[in-house]
Amino acid sequence: MGKKVKKKQKLKKRAGKKKKRTKKPYLVSKLFKVEGTAVKRLRKYCPVCGSGVFLAEHEDRWSCGRCGYTEWKKIKVKAKSK
Repeated sequence: MGKKVKKKQKLKKRAGKKKKRTKKPYLVSKLFKVEGTAVKRLRKYCPVCGSGVFLAEHEDRWSCGRCGYTEWKKIKVKAKSK
């Protein structure tokens, strides 16, 4: 292969690559709160997986990342006035 072909191949390889995003470290302080000598857990446990696996809190639901268990939050419906 000639020089031009090799140069074009290098440009094609580099063209579609995206930048990698840096991951933020997960803060344990979001899950626990220390009150005196007692430790309070701020999130619910997964009933399927057992204690130690927390449910992720979303706007309308709680979900387990390990087994996929989902609990839906109760949505408050505003009363229509006539």
